[in-house]
Amino acid sequence: MVLAPIHESLPGPISPSDRIESIDALRGVALLGVLAINLVTEFRVSIFQQFLPAKQPASSLDRAVETVLMLAVDMKAFALFSLLFGVGLAIQFEHLAANSRRALLLFRRVLALLIFGLIHLCLIWNGDILTEYAIAGLVVLPFLFGPRWLLLAGAAAFLGLYLTMQVWSPPGLFPSLASIQGNVEEANRVYATGNFGEVLAFRLREIALILPLHVYVFPRTLGLFLLGAFVWRSGVLQKPKHILLFTAGAGCVGLGAAIILLRAGNAMAGTSFGVLATPAGTILLALGYGAIIIAIASSRGKALLGWAAPLGRMAFTNYLAQSVIFGWIFYGYGLELFGLLGAAEALAIGFVVYVAQVIFSGWWLGRHRYGPVEWLWRTLMYGTPQPLLRAGLNDSGQRAA
Repeated sequence: MVLAPIHESLPGPISPSDRIESIDALRGVALLGVLAINLVTEFRVSIFQQFLPAKQPASSLDRAVETVLMLAVDMKAFALFSLLFGVGLAIQFEHLAANSRRALLLFRRVLALLIFGLIHLCLIWNGDILTEYAIAGLVVLPFLFGPRWLLLAGAAAFLGLYLTMQVWSPPGLFPSLASIQGNVEEANRVYATGNFGEVLAFRLREIALILPLHVYVFPRTLGLFLLGAFVWRSGVLQKPKHILLFTAGAGCVGLGAAIILLRAGNAMAGTSFGVLATPAGTILLALGYGAIIIAIASSRGKALLGWAAPLGRMAFTNYLAQSVIFGWIFYGYGLELFGLLGAAEALAIGFVVYVAQVIFSGWWLGRHRYGPVEWLWRTLMYGTPQPLLRAGLNDSGQRAA
């Protein structure tokens, strides 16, 4: 599919010098959480293993790692990414404000994301989140043309629907326990020893079981997209008041953590509020994490979180690269480590990959304006190749005389 160029005079992509570094730093930190959860719960073992009783007791270190990830990171990092995607859509919407074809450009941007997502989902890894984000983006785009109150009202409505679904889950949405058990058994065989073709065939069959998980969280994704867009349009991120962000962030983290810990300790088990505790606490923690990290990054700048900004600017490239790397490490067509490592060992590998991506991202952006996939995404959006080398560099990456 070829997207024809738009010949009307257009503002180009946002210049790297005009980016808000604290947002990029937040995206880079959030990517660590996404990596940790994907690695421990989806690459290391079957995504459905978490819904079955453990066959053998894990070591105390593995249990500690899994508990920390479950309470402090699981779904919170994805919620942060959803908020940031909404912020990004609002920034693009504002950047193109003077252009009469803004709606078409934004549609092409989301359509290109959908293409990337489907390729990732079908050919690389079926834990993909990009396809869901692209579909959610299509739903959210019309809201951006409305007033700020509409963004907030839409966010409240979709988040309310998501929380309602926790109490009254649609019947027949999730697969049966027998289906899950059968899938885990096949995953343990195919992912561990299968060649690329066998892994690919099973990955495609498994999508049907994974789809209900996306349906379940889709209203939350929509709500957080809209909330992120509202936050950007409110002006909080452009000129952050650090004390206010710290206070609000600490309050959200404290309340969210208290709710989740109470639920984890079965203090609210069996009640409707207990059912809502984890999803509500997750949203609060994500908001709190985001506020605190933005406050730190914007007040202390590069001294504390500057290393994360290049990683965040290349989050798209790094996210896809993680799928390729971890697929090779764990699946049968690579090192065949699927099902053989504990959570702590897998997480250690993840940290090595993350640090390598931090170093590579800094090196790459010292020579280029965008990450490789980010460049392709912008090129598809605008319909014409975008400049890739940073100003002042020649084709070999050296400073021009």
